[in-house]
Amino acid sequence: MVKPFVPQLVYMEPRALDYPLGKELKEKFEHMGIEIRETTSHNQVRNLPGENDFQKYRVAKSTLVVGIRKTLKFDSSKPSAEYAIPFATGCMGHCHYCYLQTTMGSKPYIRTYVNTEEIFDAAEQYMKERAPEETRFEASCTSDIVGVDHLTHTLKRAIEYFGKSEYGRLRFVTKFAHVDHLLDARHNGRTRFRFSMNADYVIKFLEPGTSRLDERIAAAVKVAEAGYPLGFIIAPIYLYEEWKEGYQELFEKLHDQLPDYAVKDLSFELIQHRFTKPAKRVIQKNYPMTKLEMDEEKRMYKWGRYGIGKYVYPKEEQKDIQDTLGGYIKKYFPEASLEYFT
Repeated sequence: MVKPFVPQLVYMEPRALDYPLGKELKEKFEHMGIEIRETTSHNQVRNLPGENDFQKYRVAKSTLVVGIRKTLKFDSSKPSAEYAIPFATGCMGHCHYCYLQTTMGSKPYIRTYVNTEEIFDAAEQYMKERAPEETRFEASCTSDIVGVDHLTHTLKRAIEYFGKSEYGRLRFVTKFAHVDHLLDARHNGRTRFRFSMNADYVIKFLEPGTSRLDERIAAAVKVAEAGYPLGFIIAPIYLYEEWKEGYQELFEKLHDQLPDYAVKDLSFELIQHRFTKPAKRVIQKNYPMTKLEMDEEKRMYKWGRYGIGKYVYPKEEQKDIQDTLGGYIKKYFPEASLEYFT
């Protein structure tokens, strides 16, 4: 069982102490006996312990920077939501394929932002612009927010904030089962709590440092019992030798363990495995023994945003994925919605 994340090292930005959450976290980490260093900015986090890049990368993944979110312009978050709401950046998991490998580059530490009221005020403006249409906010574009929230409770505050809002809805996804502190949040059905699920093979070999499949399913059952609208992202869908059997077993387990009332309003999102050339270089450096297949010859090149193309499965394999997993959804969860396949 993966234990809840505890940072090895904490950096505090000085302005973080101007906010109640910043002071609260400093006191909490002092009480826990964790080393706290001061930094003028997260960009100045240097000289992490470790004799080589491999060790330094692992220390960085267990380092937390407590700071403020300066940019309050939210990025778009299609197709999942209208906007990404920024509460944290970075992740303590070690998923070999993760796109954060390249977007975060040489700074894979975790950052949490303490100016939550300013972030909520910015969200309010976005909601006003779109009212009376609803605005969906995705809280896990740049992090696995649940993985750090047992320490910060920022996500819990956000769930209750959107629970009271007229036009806002919150969404996030996690690979962690540490959800107990979120079960009594007053969500009023306005937050969709999603779990990232995968075949057991993928979780076992490509998602170290995250909760195992059975732990995630048990957490999903708790979340359903707490009345949250539930969703599953099956991602990345990865074609290994016995992938059809592996994914069928996943759907069978979900079907057998989820309570009946949870499946009345269940959503699925399907995302195939993809990689970019820069990501491949970083992944091979950080995880030299990975089983992750990234053979460009077996893939189709697809132009992406910002001019960086990605390698996806060829069209006939994509159709096979969509037909197979779409068939499992129809068979095991006929009332569920499939939001997209990408």
